[in-house]
Amino acid sequence: MAPKTSISNPGKRAAFSTRLPSKAKSIPEPDAPEKSGGSDAEHLYGFSTDEDDSSDEDDIAGEEVDIGRLPTVAKDDATVRMKLEKAKRHPTQDRGVVYMGCLPHGFYEDQLKGYLSQFGDVTRLRISRNKRTGRSKHYGFIEFDSASVAQIVAETMDNYLLMGHILKCKVIPKEKVHPELWVGANKKWKVIPKDQIVRKEHNKPRTQESIRKAEKRLIQREHEKKRKLAEVGITYDFEAVSYKKKPKKVVS
Repeated sequence: MAPKTSISNPGKRAAFSTRLPSKAKSIPEPDAPEKSGGSDAEHLYGFSTDEDDSSDEDDIAGEEVDIGRLPTVAKDDATVRMKLEKAKRHPTQDRGVVYMGCLPHGFYEDQLKGYLSQFGDVTRLRISRNKRTGRSKHYGFIEFDSASVAQIVAETMDNYLLMGHILKCKVIPKEKVHPELWVGANKKWKVIPKDQIVRKEHNKPRTQESIRKAEKRLIQREHEKKRKLAEVGITYDFEAVSYKKKPKKVVS
C-alpha cells in the first residue's frame, strides 16, 4: 500500500508530508547539511566548521514557513498518539535530546519548536548556523522534557517527508551531549543588514600588519597600471597622485 500523503496550500508551492517506509532509508539525503565525506559524530554535536557547504545559498532571510498549514503527526497517527499517551502516564526524569537534519528552507527556531510541540514540551532548541553569514545549516538539536517522548519523536520523524525534504532524526545519548551544545539556545536569530556588517569591518582599528599589507597592495596596483600604460605607449606622471609609502619610525 502506498504511503498516505497530505497536501497543503495547493494554490502555491505544494508542501506535503508523509511517513516513508523503512526501505526509504537508502534514499540519498537532499540538501543535506553535511559534506559527503563528513562523519556523523561532528554533526551530532553541532560543531561543524563554517566552511562546510550548508546548501543555503538560495535561502531567503525572513521567508518563514507557516506551520499552521502543515499536517500534524501526533494527532493523525493513531499509533504515535497511543505511544505519547503511554509516555505521559509514565514520564521519565531525564530529558531527551534529538538531532534533526535536512530541515527545509524557512523552518527555523520558531517553526521547529512550534511544530514539534505537538509531541510534548520542548525545553531547549538550537539550529546550527553559519557564524559568518548567520544562515541555517539545516540541522538542529531539540531537547524534550521527557526522554521517552524524545525517543518517540526520533522514531516518528526519521525519514519523514516534509516539504520535499527527508528528515533525519536520532536520539543523542545523554553521555554524548556536548557540554557547550546549548550555547545560544532558545534565541531567535536576528538578521543584521549586510551594509552594517561591512561598515563595521571597514571601520575597525587596523593593526600594523594589516596596514603593511594594504600598502603593499596599493603599490602593486600602481606598478601594474604603469606597466599597462607603458605597453600601449602612454606616458603619465603618477608622482602627484601616487601612494607614498610611509617611512618607518626611528626609535631613538
